Amino acid sequence: MLTVVVFIIILGVLVFVHELGHFVVARINGIKADEFGLGFPPRALGIVKAEDGKWKFVRGNEEIVSKNTIYSLNWFPIGGFVKIKGEDGEGKNEANSFASKFAWQRIAVLVAGVLMNFFFAWILLSTTFMLGTYQDVTGEHVAGAKILIQGIEDKSPAQQMGLKIGDVLLAGANGSFATVEDVQNYVKVNKGKEIPLQIQRGNSKLQLHGIPREQTGTGQGALGISGLGEVITTKFSFFEALWKGLTEIGTIMLMMLEVLRKLFTGNKSGLAVTGIVGIASYTGQIIPLGFSFLLRFAAILSVNLGIVNILPFPALDGGRVLFVLIEKIKGSPVSQKIEQGFHTVGFFALIALMVVVTYFDLARMDLLSKIKGIF
Repeated sequence: MLTVVVFIIILGVLVFVHELGHFVVARINGIKADEFGLGFPPRALGIVKAEDGKWKFVRGNEEIVSKNTIYSLNWFPIGGFVKIKGEDGEGKNEANSFASKFAWQRIAVLVAGVLMNFFFAWILLSTTFMLGTYQDVTGEHVAGAKILIQGIEDKSPAQQMGLKIGDVLLAGANGSFATVEDVQNYVKVNKGKEIPLQIQRGNSKLQLHGIPREQTGTGQGALGISGLGEVITTKFSFFEALWKGLTEIGTIMLMMLEVLRKLFTGNKSGLAVTGIVGIASYTGQIIPLGFSFLLRFAAILSVNLGIVNILPFPALDGGRVLFVLIEKIKGSPVSQKIEQGFHTVGFFALIALMVVVTYFDLARMDLLSKIKGIF
């Protein structure tokens, strides 16, 4: 239950921040926002400044005509939305309509959500660097370094015994671990035998048992830990943290772009596309690792949300930007009917993709058989 609540909060905040970007830049450019909502409709309650200057409550889906924005609280507590006047092409002759603005103003409104996601990720990452984050010192033999699990193979002995990304390996049957080599040698000499591993997960210490594989495939380890490193916790000053946060965003963006490159070129090597169910599952794994890890996870999701939204695909912000650019190139607007048709098709294509990815998420986590068992 905690995983679901935390996941909804993270996703809700990221979507809300994205929509806030659209809202703020629209208002700066004199574009009316008919409604700015926290959560998704139906509306529970709203407030709007009436013509007499007094604030008026709006109950449910009560229709109200006002030159001011309705600020609403909605029943589905995930993210938010902004309803911008003229976003579907209406009101081209009205000064406060999106459709009446210059191309650069419309593009600014459309990309504002993406930029807000990047800015929010920067703040989150900078905060983690100020709170303290892991720095890799593998091979440097730094006193007090921790042995951190950074990757685990699917269906491996490590996964089966309950090891998770972010766990710190403390000791085995023969004593404490000081280096990555200590762990590797311990596993190597005990292939095919059950071994104990003492770990630290958050503030808890656990002892788990597993059997390293005697036979492994290419690139596989006996236990199935695909990433292992020696780390120390480092805190940075305010300005250092801001710079580190900025460079980290660049690193995350490059990683995301590499994933997209592989998707579009059909190269599936080392590629695992995860949907909403998979992300929720990862949230459950991150929670025990602490607040700093959770902030970093949210920052990565925020960058990913920004990059996906700016792709030139119908129904996404990038797709809408593309139609504005086409308008400038051809010297006249694209037929509103044609543009809306493209966005509608794009929307349903995205829904279909989400369904497919969710199916594979469920299959990968062996949840399909459990769901079938219920029915």
